[in-house]
Amino acid sequence: MTLSTTLSVTVRAAAKVNLHLGVGRPRPDGFHPLATVYQTLSLHDDVTASTGPAWSVSLVCEDDIDRDAFPAGEDNIVVRAGRLLAAHHDVGLAAGLTVRKSIPIAGGLAGGSADAAATLVALDRLWDLQTSDADLLALAARLGSDVPFALVGGTALGGGRGELVTPAPDEGTRWWVVVPARTGLSTPAVYRHFDELCPDAPEEVTVPDDLVAALGDPDNRVLAAVLRNDLQPVAIDLRPELGELIEAGERAGALRGIVSGSGPTCLFLCSDRGSADRLRTTLLDAGHPRVLVALGPVSGTHVVEYS
Repeated sequence: MTLSTTLSVTVRAAAKVNLHLGVGRPRPDGFHPLATVYQTLSLHDDVTASTGPAWSVSLVCEDDIDRDAFPAGEDNIVVRAGRLLAAHHDVGLAAGLTVRKSIPIAGGLAGGSADAAATLVALDRLWDLQTSDADLLALAARLGSDVPFALVGGTALGGGRGELVTPAPDEGTRWWVVVPARTGLSTPAVYRHFDELCPDAPEEVTVPDDLVAALGDPDNRVLAAVLRNDLQPVAIDLRPELGELIEAGERAGALRGIVSGSGPTCLFLCSDRGSADRLRTTLLDAGHPRVLVALGPVSGTHVVEYS
């Protein structure tokens, strides 16, 4: 094959929030059936892939992100994504990967999935592999349930284990206040606790019609009324302070507060940008060290720099 003369490619991928997350009882293969509605937020990580003789990964991040929770070396999902892409094309290539992280680790915002999606795109461009969209999505699904959506972005319905993605029209401009927790929550631990608390969960789950209809209404109050996350009571049972935070945010003016995914990040849907800014100030004054305002939906994984 003929290698590209590009020396590095930087790709951006966004965090996600689950507008709806329905969870069923585990299937025989151990996975939980999911019915979800994803939305990407204007909170992102950047992955830079550079030509190199061996795999390496480095982290550049915000001061309040737990560096120790970032897997080093071969265990990182970005290296696994790179190896998977190389094996798919049967090329013996490696690269240096730098992750510039703003999305909290183990926060329920799919930061690792975003990094994996960004790596697939960055290496595809770096190595000029011209992988088809269908193949990229198939590889993404092998890396994790949220990775295909990270490629697509916007607002989308997710089925199966979350990896079956169907774009959904969204007529609104959704303003969110994002409050990361100081420490993450293990997704497997949350699902195990779900099984303990919800032994009668249904075998099959679906996205409700009222949620799909709310996406067609630009009024954020309509969407706020139908937000749902079956893992939220589980996360709050493990971390009661999350429930207290949601109550405080709603008292302070949020239309609705939710736990994103398996948690522990809490998000608050607001009526407009001004309302979101005011809530951010209130929560910062209450002692939360990092409070962000984010817009959704935003585009999926995309290249931001070649060099």
